[in-house]
Amino acid sequence: MTEKSLNNILYVEDDLDIQAVAQIALEVVGGFSLKTCSSGAEAIAAIEQGFVPDLLLLDVMMPNMDGPTTLAHLRKLPATSNTPVIFMTAKVQSSEQDYYYTLGAIGVIAKPFDPMALAEQARTLWNKVS
Repeated sequence: MTEKSLNNILYVEDDLDIQAVAQIALEVVGGFSLKTCSSGAEAIAAIEQGFVPDLLLLDVMMPNMDGPTTLAHLRKLPATSNTPVIFMTAKVQSSEQDYYYTLGAIGVIAKPFDPMALAEQARTLWNKVS
């Protein structure tokens, strides 16, 4: 059995400043190939256009289509029907985290996040299920 490595991440975040920091953290520090999207609709379009992520990294609070709703739509697409997901949110109460886990999350990363630790956090959570 061959272990799949974590290379491609689909990151959905509506705040462009946070998106820029996370992009540096994941690409430069972590060495990942990253596809950034500013909305759930953009994420769905990226998958439909052929991007195949190893991991979904979703902001919870976004206008129009929040992270959980985006995940529900991505789960309907063959390329992301079983892709591990990590939610990123400032809402880290245990009841909220429990809800994200019922949606199938492999982890929750609190915002604000440590840019120097983000890639390792994602890798550690992903390795638990790979």
